[in-house]
Amino acid sequence: MTIASTSSVSSTIRARLIGGPTLQFGYAGLNIVIDPTFDAPGEYEGGITLRKLVGPAVPAADLGTIDLVLLSHDQHADNLDTSGRELLAGATTVLSTPDAASRIPGVTGLVPWQTTLVGAAEVEAVPALHGPNGAEEISGPVTGFVLRAPGAPVVYVSGDNASTDIVAEIVERTGPIDIAVLFAGAANVGRFGDVDVTLNARTAVIAAQLLGAARVVAVHAEGWDHFSETPERLARMFDRAGLADRLTIPTRGKWFEVA
Repeated sequence: MTIASTSSVSSTIRARLIGGPTLQFGYAGLNIVIDPTFDAPGEYEGGITLRKLVGPAVPAADLGTIDLVLLSHDQHADNLDTSGRELLAGATTVLSTPDAASRIPGVTGLVPWQTTLVGAAEVEAVPALHGPNGAEEISGPVTGFVLRAPGAPVVYVSGDNASTDIVAEIVERTGPIDIAVLFAGAANVGRFGDVDVTLNARTAVIAAQLLGAARVVAVHAEGWDHFSETPERLARMFDRAGLADRLTIPTRGKWFEVA
């Protein structure tokens, strides 16, 4: 079932940035959290050590009952840390990749372009590429999401996607997007040399241009050592491109509205 685009509806979402990629927002009566990360600063060892620099601006206990978690992927601690994994068990619904569903009980995995209903909201999984072409073999699979509901804006959550070609494909297949939550920060752990594994300021501008009139909320740009560009650089690039009025860079822990 497909819910018609509501791009002509003047609606808002209310949200707050917890830190890194973790955003809480209300949508169609649902309390939604993206990529929960609630640990204190520290190191996560593995093939590549990730270093978290700043703890959450809001403790998990202050989020209320979570109706839906949109989890772009589970294999990297900057998108799902230890405390974030504990939070999943208390959420009503968790949507992610089929790989994440195979590893985490209670997670529903969606393949690209598959849809499901959560309350009044239709959630569609959309492609994401966590690095250059072929990165899936090393970085693992990642998903983004598009949300639709009657009388609500169409919301795109990019997940850890570095490909503007994928953004163009999503726009072509889904139609107008009203609000885009873009994971930026130019994440780079050196796995692919100088090629970033999330959007950087330049490619985020290209994505915004592809997304037409969509308002952009930038997340995943602070709090971790491997984010190689600052939110301030992102703001400058949007300003130079004449897109400053479409960009929101949230203040950690503060509620804001996107209209």
